[in-house]
Amino acid sequence: MALRRRLGLRLCPRLPDFFLLLLFRGCFIGAVNLKSSNRNPVVQEFESVELSCIITDSQTNDPRIEWKKIQDDQTTYVFFDNKIQGDLAGRAELLGKTSLKIWNVTRTDSALYRCEVVARNDRKEIDEIVIELTVQVKPVTPVCRVPKAVPVGKTATLHCQESEGYPRPHYSWYRNDVPLPTDSRANPRFRNSSFLLNSETGTLVFSAVHKEDSGQYYCIASNDAGSARCEEQEMEVYDLNIGGIIGGVLVVLAVLALITLGICCAYRRGYFINNKQDGESYKNPGKPDGVNYIRTDEEGDFRHKSSFVI
Repeated sequence: MALRRRLGLRLCPRLPDFFLLLLFRGCFIGAVNLKSSNRNPVVQEFESVELSCIITDSQTNDPRIEWKKIQDDQTTYVFFDNKIQGDLAGRAELLGKTSLKIWNVTRTDSALYRCEVVARNDRKEIDEIVIELTVQVKPVTPVCRVPKAVPVGKTATLHCQESEGYPRPHYSWYRNDVPLPTDSRANPRFRNSSFLLNSETGTLVFSAVHKEDSGQYYCIASNDAGSARCEEQEMEVYDLNIGGIIGGVLVVLAVLALITLGICCAYRRGYFINNKQDGESYKNPGKPDGVNYIRTDEEGDFRHKSSFVI
């Protein structure tokens, strides 16, 4: 019944299914059909890869073959008019009749590739198949940032970042060549530490560092294509010298007190008084007894008048 419905046959209900099957096959003889041995090939950068596109059925001896690349919502020709096009020119070729081989693949080759076949002599002239190519990229040396010195009990954050690898790498931290767990509480070996490691972002965060956290740290970024590590960096955890800090504060206060006392003594002894008398106003000299100084309008100056006291 399913075969009858597929063929849309409502007449001759007594026609044997055997003859229906022959009729079904006959209807599709000459239809072009494609298949691929791998629709999701994965390859590492700078290697070669084959994009499989195989014609399984066709009555056309010389079908037209086209390959197109679909990336960032844009479609461009890869193989057209019997030659390689675009950025694959010089490093790709048609393998067999329809498959495509690419040498020295790069990260920009990651895309969807569509194989299209047009067979003019077939009843179904056109068929296509889409292949997704993934190019894996090995990480480069990550950038690591480790604080050089941290006081006991303070927080500390170590950073590790890598931006070239694909797929995105995972991060792991090492101290003195010993791998660190993502949570210090999950491993009895690190019971004296308190840290969390985010393997996705590469951050290693200490909520409160201890003396045991001192050491040489480095990070490794890894994905399916490979791994890379940064150089070791030392983080020192030191104790705060409370006595030394208090002593230093006392010394500073004593110095300030001596300076203040010296300034006060200098003021008392007159070292900061200005003895210059610039621009002094005229002061009348003392008048001797019996002499009167009179200013007249005619003279414009002083003249004296003597008087004798008998």
